[in-house]
Amino acid sequence: MTQEYLTRDTLKDVKSIVIKIGSGVLTSDEGGLNSKVFKGLAREISLLKKNGYDPIIVSSGAIAAGMQKLGLTEKPKNIPQKQAAAAVGQSALMWNYERSFAEYNQKVAQVLLTHDDLSNRQRYLNARNTLSTLSDYGIIPIINENDSVAVEEIKFGDNDNLSALTTNLVGADLLIILTDINGLYDDDPCQKEDARLISVVKEINHEIEKIAGDTTSPISVGGMITKVQAAKKAAIFGVPTIVANGKLDGILGKIIIGEDVGTLFLPKETRMTSRKHWIAFTLKPKGEILVDDGAQKAIVNKGKSLLPSGVLSIKGKFGTGDSVNLVGPDRFEFARGLVNYSSSEITKIKGLKTGEIEGKLGYKYFDEIIHRDDLVVLESRKS
Repeated sequence: MTQEYLTRDTLKDVKSIVIKIGSGVLTSDEGGLNSKVFKGLAREISLLKKNGYDPIIVSSGAIAAGMQKLGLTEKPKNIPQKQAAAAVGQSALMWNYERSFAEYNQKVAQVLLTHDDLSNRQRYLNARNTLSTLSDYGIIPIINENDSVAVEEIKFGDNDNLSALTTNLVGADLLIILTDINGLYDDDPCQKEDARLISVVKEINHEIEKIAGDTTSPISVGGMITKVQAAKKAAIFGVPTIVANGKLDGILGKIIIGEDVGTLFLPKETRMTSRKHWIAFTLKPKGEILVDDGAQKAIVNKGKSLLPSGVLSIKGKFGTGDSVNLVGPDRFEFARGLVNYSSSEITKIKGLKTGEIEGKLGYKYFDEIIHRDDLVVLESRKS
């Protein structure tokens, strides 16, 4: 199946599109923001909006813009310097968007998020409602991580990951990641002249992740590997991803009409629900539960809940409702879920039958440590 066929056949009903724009696209060779690129992208995205699409932008570039203002040639390495650069650069980034979109009578809105905003279910839903309301008003949201206040424990890690989480947040139909190269190659195109662009990736497996090399750019965060990981998260949600060169004129139009540009990552046929995707990829686990072989097989192969009898030990300190990793006897993580009991409670009831919980604790919330509705099996560990 060619990319052109799949795009025309599967993407013909696309409406909501998350467009992630990398720093390498928005900056010039000298390191500052490239106003020409902003104008070109504003023209293309405004045209998408006019033609009935619902674009949501996830934009990098604040730190890069701040670096120019601060006279820095390399990306800051410690958090206070990154936060200062982001604070200085965010206004410049949004000014470029405001000015460029204004030429096409298109309004935009700045939305700054931290991982903590999406980890809390109520705030997650609030963010979804805000983005939906902006869409109702015909306004294009421009999302960025709130780098000026984010610290390591509440950071998304990179905007590729943020774009995948945003895809789930808004229930988008397509994720487009615009970068400064043409897509995923079978080798490093900077080192190998005969490296070939991969047009379609049917499944993101270990081999695909292995060939996704890391970047050495002083501006960007991550590299192709983070784009592949973002595409993998979107695929599990049932959404295709296209990674393409954002510096090519008319790139978004070419993608929409089905031209064979960039690399298309196909979605999974079975779509994970939004809530389970949130559990698996948005929440940061607070601890770990080691289960026996029987419990692991029951969860993975039969879709069962985790009962106290299958728990061997725990790591970490966590409360009711927190996310935890589940590991089997081989010590590999195979699932994630939301616990019905705290770490101290599970320590007391591990190995017990459900009928013994109340006698041990003096009360019982649920029979299950983790109910199957709050449990997500990680596909890479399925057997």
